[in-house]
Amino acid sequence: MRNRYYDLLRCLAIVRVVVYHVTHWAFLTLAFPAMSLMFALGGALMAGSLERGGAAAIGRRLRRLLPSLWLVAAIFVPAMLLTGLVPSWRLALWVLPLADPPANTWGALVLSVVWYLRDYLWFVLVSPPAYWLFRRWPVPTVLAPYLLLAVVEFGYPEAPGVLRDFGLYFGAWLLGFAQHDGMLRRMSRRLMVAIALPTAALGAAWIFTHQGPRGYDLNDVPAGNALWSFAFVLLVLGLAPPSVAWVDRRAVLRRAVTVVNSRALTIYLWHMPFVIAVDALLSGLGLAHSSALGLAARLAAVAVLVAGAVMLFGWVEDLAARRPPCLLPGGPIAAAARSPAAQPPAGRPPTGRRPAALPPAGPAVPSDHTARPTAGERGGVSSRGQ
Repeated sequence: MRNRYYDLLRCLAIVRVVVYHVTHWAFLTLAFPAMSLMFALGGALMAGSLERGGAAAIGRRLRRLLPSLWLVAAIFVPAMLLTGLVPSWRLALWVLPLADPPANTWGALVLSVVWYLRDYLWFVLVSPPAYWLFRRWPVPTVLAPYLLLAVVEFGYPEAPGVLRDFGLYFGAWLLGFAQHDGMLRRMSRRLMVAIALPTAALGAAWIFTHQGPRGYDLNDVPAGNALWSFAFVLLVLGLAPPSVAWVDRRAVLRRAVTVVNSRALTIYLWHMPFVIAVDALLSGLGLAHSSALGLAARLAAVAVLVAGAVMLFGWVEDLAARRPPCLLPGGPIAAAARSPAAQPPAGRPPTGRRPAALPPAGPAVPSDHTARPTAGERGGVSSRGQ
């Protein structure tokens, strides 16, 4: 049974990420730190997979994660080779991105979001021993990535991007373990708030006193990002409502949440090329990014293009999940509105139970990668950002 609360969070995160990349509004990273939340959902999903299938869950996660990347690589890598990318053995990283895959100048920009798949892949690979450690020493295990981030930020600033991201995001992944195992549910609300509020206050203080080039953008302040996002994830998951049945009672919303979750990788991988292309085109036509009309035009154009990519390429996610491929998942809106899952039986109140464990869905993929990334390590795609 699907956990619709997690589906709703994932849908909101994906939409927020796209809007952030189009608008560059830094406050969105504070209002909804999607990156850490999505890693937390990924951790909860992985914990469930490990419980059901042990280490074999790694293969299933990779099967769901990589085919959409391979399709993108099949289109963009030849284009980059024709426009200046020098062939090398590192092209194999487009098959298994354990490090930043190589890219030329424009490819490093439009494919910058691939860094998230690199991190997600590493988190999946280390999850079996991490889950073993977490179940024996949960608090020290959750704190360990944040200690690593402190070492990287204040003593090893030249650390590789993957190591830095372990410090920044793997703690959220471990909070997903805690959510799956019921630890957050069993924690008293008073204790949860007592942990979250001082952590958020410390994170906010650090953010406001260590602004980056884009002001109060979490992407530029890793230490503040980690603290603020920890508090956000703790509260959003720990205070999960017993039911979000209202999502399925609204047919259009139900279909939107279903489509976005079933096509998360497609939206994630394709939206950035469209953001870059639309911005260049509209700027050339005189529609400035800073104007209300320019922003509205960019949002509308990117939304249309992403919808087109979902229609053209989303079936790859069905094949990766071993589902029958379809144009748009979720069935007709009218049918959804009439389905028993969309409406509770008459006279029966909502249950007080918490949502079921995460279903075997695709990886939680959206990222708050910077909308104006720079080339990453060794000429690869960008390796930093939220």
